[in-house]
Amino acid sequence: MADTFQLEIVTPERLVVRDTAEEAQIPGKAGYMGILPGHAPLISELAVGEITYTHGGATTRFAVAWGFVEVLPDKVTILAETCERAEDIDVSRAQAAYDRAAERMKEGGEIDYDRALIALQRAEVRLEVAKKGGLAAH
Repeated sequence: MADTFQLEIVTPERLVVRDTAEEAQIPGKAGYMGILPGHAPLISELAVGEITYTHGGATTRFAVAWGFVEVLPDKVTILAETCERAEDIDVSRAQAAYDRAAERMKEGGEIDYDRALIALQRAEVRLEVAKKGGLAAH
């Protein structure tokens, strides 16, 4: 069995990464999936969360929101609506989005609660990924 697999992450705008990986953690709708070389084939919907993968002992982190993942024994393809590397996250913008969403949820009233909750989760993931990437404290 191979020690690595090919990993591709694509958004509608661009190819985010094409690399080899020794392992990956991917946020699926039913929870996080750990992927190793030779994994059984599957297709899953993505949730809002953090993708990590390891190559050569280094871990790379991304904030991702929505999309699909296809896992094959030797290749993982992620088609994401949004995906940002930890180092590309605008921390002040993510913090402002978090604050706005939290305020909307606190106010209650005539808000779309589900939409505000999703905005809050997405901003929180972006801040956590940036923090783990050494860019910010949350």
